[in-house]
Amino acid sequence: MTIPIFHDPAIARRTVLRRVAFDELAVPETLLDAIEQRFGARLAPAEAVDHVLRDVRARGDAALHDWSRRIDGYTGPLEIAPEVCAAALAALDPALRSAIDLAIHELTRFHQRQVRTSWIDFGIEGALGQIVTPLRRVGIYVPGGAVPLPSSLLHAAIPARVAGVEELIVCTPPQRDGQVDRTVLAAATAAGITRVFALGGAQAIAAMAYGTEHVPQVDKIVGPGNLFVVLAKRAVFGVVDIESLPGPTETLIIADDRAEPRLVAADLLAQAEHVLASAILLTPDETLAARVQAEVMHQLETLPEQSATAAAEAVTRRGGIVLVRDLDEAFDIANEYAPEHLCLLLDDPWHYVGRVRNAGGVFLGERSFEVLGDYTAGPSHIMPTGGTARFASPVNVDHFRKVISLVGLNEAALRRIGPAAARLADAEGLAAHAAAVRARLRDA
Repeated sequence: MTIPIFHDPAIARRTVLRRVAFDELAVPETLLDAIEQRFGARLAPAEAVDHVLRDVRARGDAALHDWSRRIDGYTGPLEIAPEVCAAALAALDPALRSAIDLAIHELTRFHQRQVRTSWIDFGIEGALGQIVTPLRRVGIYVPGGAVPLPSSLLHAAIPARVAGVEELIVCTPPQRDGQVDRTVLAAATAAGITRVFALGGAQAIAAMAYGTEHVPQVDKIVGPGNLFVVLAKRAVFGVVDIESLPGPTETLIIADDRAEPRLVAADLLAQAEHVLASAILLTPDETLAARVQAEVMHQLETLPEQSATAAAEAVTRRGGIVLVRDLDEAFDIANEYAPEHLCLLLDDPWHYVGRVRNAGGVFLGERSFEVLGDYTAGPSHIMPTGGTARFASPVNVDHFRKVISLVGLNEAALRRIGPAAARLADAEGLAAHAAAVRARLRDA
């Protein structure tokens, strides 16, 4: 098995570049079996999630304890004591602590440049303005599983902190040993978060959306997760805000004949080791394509078994090398695909920045590779997936702030714009609206 080479971009568009709608994803029988075992009925994932959401909303903490026991086998306290989190940070390997501190510093520095302020424009007709205010409370979901992701916590928490959010809480599932990952606890403490809950899956999303006796209701939920987390976030949107419905990670590389095959292959595999990831190369150079294909197979042999297995599955089933006519065609395809990560391994990547219309993040050259963006470059790595980069943005300060419009007009403004407002109200058949305007005009 090897990463396939597509000599015809049209075939690639119908296969490796084709987006599958969220609701079209096939549900494995093993997953349906697991649902039946825990729920006592063969439910679709969305039905199982709805059952959990309704139960948590109705029974609060009691439901959380029940679902944590049934799904995660966890019977411990819902909230991790602050001293346990602080101890995790104190016991952290010094080199890892330094890495976390550096990531926090770079994330803070980048996001401080995004901060907008309130404004009021005073004139002879009064004042108009906007009040920019942070959300009061935000919940962060941090995936657990075999490989917990403390970096995801930082990449959600620091933009929120810079935005001025008053309170951050974290939900993260317990591991198989019944403990919450110590590095996640340490990262939470380093980010100034004092409330961490040992909760995963749909029950965690329900707790943050509706609130329970111990888990406070939040204004917004951010963070990636598995299918059940994504379905739960979709279901509670409107009760609370969400940043996105994050899907599997994806990277699209555009490379020319100057690219180093060894580094191109390394970047493809770095993203391919995530579950259900997509890793695709676009290039007009056949020699590079062949050399990258060989490098991918060689480097797979050097990876640890767990990473190699996941990456091999990704590059052979959802990856590919697409030969394009030229770089213009490559950028046309990239903008159609709207990748989460777009990597430009080109002789002069800055020359092509203006060609990019749709991407979560753009990584320019061999020294600005995407893995740095995963951890320490500065922008949040929580980026739009599944083609949503056509209309969505990476997590940033504005995700954690809202704008309130301010209107303070005087009689001069009323005389100028009031008659038009009344006529528009008449046209819409809203008599009371028009009457409210004309009552003021009579007094003006």
